[in-house]
Order: sequence, then C-alpha cells, then structure tokens
Amino acid sequence: MAGGLTRRQALRAGAWVMATAGAMSATTSCSSSETASSARSSGPPRRGGTLRAAFVGGGAAETLNPYRGSTALDFSRARALHASLGDLDPGAPEGVRYNVLSGIDIAPDLSRYTLRLRPGLTFSDGSKLTVRDVIYSLDYVARNATTPTYKLFAADFDLDAARVENDHTLVLPTSRPVTDGRTLLCFGTNLVFKEGTKEFTANMPTSGPFRLTEFEAGRGATLVRNDNFRAPGGKGPYLDGLELLSISDAEARLNALRGKQADFVHQLSPAQVRTLQGDTSMKITESRPPSVTALTFSLNMSALPFNDPRVRRAFKLAVDRQQILDTVLFGRGTLGNDLFSQGFPDYDRTIEQRPHDPDQARSLLRQAGAEKLSVTLTTGPELPGMVETATLYAEQLKNIGVTVKLRELPAGQLFADPAAYARLPFVGNYGPPAPALLYYQITSGAGNPYAFGWNRPDIDRKVVAARSTPGAKANALNHEIQRTLWDEGNAVIPVFKPDVSAQVPNLIGVEKGLFEQFPSFAEASLQ
Repeated sequence: MAGGLTRRQALRAGAWVMATAGAMSATTSCSSSETASSARSSGPPRRGGTLRAAFVGGGAAETLNPYRGSTALDFSRARALHASLGDLDPGAPEGVRYNVLSGIDIAPDLSRYTLRLRPGLTFSDGSKLTVRDVIYSLDYVARNATTPTYKLFAADFDLDAARVENDHTLVLPTSRPVTDGRTLLCFGTNLVFKEGTKEFTANMPTSGPFRLTEFEAGRGATLVRNDNFRAPGGKGPYLDGLELLSISDAEARLNALRGKQADFVHQLSPAQVRTLQGDTSMKITESRPPSVTALTFSLNMSALPFNDPRVRRAFKLAVDRQQILDTVLFGRGTLGNDLFSQGFPDYDRTIEQRPHDPDQARSLLRQAGAEKLSVTLTTGPELPGMVETATLYAEQLKNIGVTVKLRELPAGQLFADPAAYARLPFVGNYGPPAPALLYYQITSGAGNPYAFGWNRPDIDRKVVAARSTPGAKANALNHEIQRTLWDEGNAVIPVFKPDVSAQVPNLIGVEKGLFEQFPSFAEASLQ
C-alpha cells in the first residue's frame, strides 16, 4: 500500500495524527517541500497509487448509508462508492454535469422527463446497470431517507407512474410542472445502487469509481478501484486505491499532510490558509462563486423570542458582517445579505445590502419587549470558520444587550440527530451552494422541520409557480419571494466562504469529481 501503511494502519492513522497534533516541526515542512519540488504536477493522468485523504469525521455516528450520514466524510465516501445521476454545475450549458446519465429530455408541457442512461455501465460485480436500478434508487430515497431534504429531491415526480422503455430509457411523469427538474435529479445527491438493495454494506456492489474493502466508523475506510467503472468520456478512475481518514481536529488534519500521512486535506480553516501563504510544499485549492458556502444562523420561529419579526430583524441588524469577513475569514470570502444562493443566476442582486445598525437593533428589541434577552447558540466545527463566526457573532449581540451562551458540540454531532437539530432555538450552521428557488424547495417548503419554524404556504405557492413558469413572470415571482425572505425570514447570513483544501503538488484531477465541496476522486491522479 502506498505510503508504507498497512490497511489496518491506515484506519488507525486518524488517531495517530490526533495524538501528534501540534507536534509537527518546521523540519517536516522543509522535507515536504523537497518532495514537492521534484514531483510532477502536469501532463496526462497517470494510473496507480493510493491516495490518502483526511476529512472531518463523525466518530461512531459515521455510516455507509449516504442518506443517514451527517459529515463531509460520509458523503464523500458515498460518492466514491456510488455514482450519481449527475452533479450540479452552474457553468455547464444545462446547469448540470451528467454522470450515470447521458442526458435528460423535457416534454414541452413539462409533464414528463425522459432520462437517458449511458450505455455499457456495470456494477463492481459485473452485473449490468440499467434504468431499473435508477428508478429503484430514487424510490428508495423517497421512502427511506430520514431527512425530508433528501425526500424532496424526487417530490416533483410521480415515481409510481415511472415507465421503463428499455434498459437505457426511463420516463418520469411530473407530479406538477417544473422547469428545473434536471437540476433536481442531477443535484449530486441522487446516487445509483443496485435494484433490491435493502442495506448499505461493505460488500455491496457499487456503481462508483471505487469499491469498499474496509470501514471502521470514527477511523476511516479503505477502497480499491472499481475496474468496471467508466467515468464520462472514458476518463478514470486512475488511482489503485483510496484511504479516507477520519480526523476531527483541523490542525491534526493539516499536520497529517505536513507529516506525509495524507495527500489531501479537506477544508482548511481560514487561519490555516493564511499561515500557508507562500508554502510550496503543498497546493491550496479554492472554490469560486457560486460554489461558495453560506455561514449562517437559523432563528427558530416556532417559539419565543424568534417568533417575533422584530427580534429576527434586530438579530440581522446586529451582525457586523465586515468584521466577520476580516477577522474570521481574513478577507477570503464575500459579505452575505441574509439570502442563500449568492452567485447563482436566480439570486436577487437588486435587494439592498442590509447595514450593521446596532441602534436600530436595540430599538426593535425594546419594541418587542425583549430587552436583556438571554439565548443559547448551538454550533459545531462541521465546517472551518463556523465556531469562530459564532463566537464573534455572540460578542456582537452583546452590543445590543443580548446575552449569548455559546454551546459548541463535538465535530460530527451537530447534524447527527436530525430531530434534535430541528428543535434547536438558535443554531450556527451552513448552507451549501444551490439555486435560490431550488434551495427553498428542499429546505424551507411545506413546513420542512429544517426550516426552523418557517411555515408560509403563500410563499410555498409562489415558489411552485415560479418553478413552473419560464421567463419574466418567474423572475418577478422570484423577486417577491426573496424580498419576503429578506424582510421576514429567519436566516442570518453574514458571509459566504470558499471551500479551501490542501493537497500534495503532484495530485491532479480532484476538482473533476467534485460536487459542492464533496469530492469523489473519480478522476484524481498522483503524478
């Protein structure tokens, strides 16, 4: 195995690195630099080698079921094992990049979508992959996902009425007209597994670039190349194997790269990025808008004090967004305006930037009878910058007379219990990149518990109307929707941050298997 680690040692590497966190020396960095200077980082992809990648894990809660996992490690592992229908790609002509599918045709009256499968696809056991596996996978998620967000990806289609025309053609009738069905189906979360799958196990056939050889929750996983997989265009997978390491501590993850126990480190903190400027021993990769993540705070409207719109507005006016951008992100990001989906075509740029106005915030709290308010803010290190942003926001709220008790959960625990998460009164979390109307549909519509008490059937109806209407009328509806969310919504979004990772200089192609911040490593290569 590459790097001199046995399989068991690879799974133990997370704990080993944790034990050595903070102990790495400048000598290590120098040694890595010497290695980097002689490594190839250009030319065509080369087959072979085992890539070791470190992620934030969830400890004992880590799972092979992609629809029950709650961490970046869970979902990246799932994407390495199970191919998606396609991935969101704002730069592509249709807004998506196809994977298992070769294309989707939409009926002129929006009554049905026809999915066309790439020919010649097989699972890792050699069995043929057909559209029967596709419809089974969609139906499985709709019936078994524990979170409403996953179920809603198929809510616009009548799966019971789906028609298999042949092994490569599937017709999905819509349950209501939608213009953005391609984006829904190819959002990156619709993975394909074999018809009849009841449980996600280590030995199950896989449709993705790798198959699993060992998994230990809280430690990591080892995978080997699925030689039956064919990436779109006949490219990859190139790696012989993949080791996914579960390392919760951000400094320990970076030290794993510096100490040559890892080749790729997912999600650096802004402070780490700053310290690595000019370091040639590793390569820093950074996403660009709209592929940026909202650092956000959710105010639960189902109870006091956030059921009062004056309190919600006060909390939005209290945030000093520029201070967070400068202090937490070191300028590496953009200001938020309490709306998701910054950078997407349907993000409303005409709404004025909300100012930092603590005087008005204090006045609103007085009007609401909410002076000397005490609240608990729950968050966790699920994404670099989350805890630091929450800490600074808590200090800013003191300026308007609010006492904040900061409750930081261990890595991987914030989203581990979906029901408990949805009941939190005040939570620091994040919002992934997605088009605005689609983001609302999967997170806030129809009383979704993840909407934290937001339940507005009138806005739900406008979203449905906008998604079924092309052109200027849809734009007008979209503006009304986002204005209402800006005025009355329960999301405080101070900043958007890029997703920043670090890797050895001779690693290429990670970005080609990327969905949001989750890599599949389908076309990654060690040169």
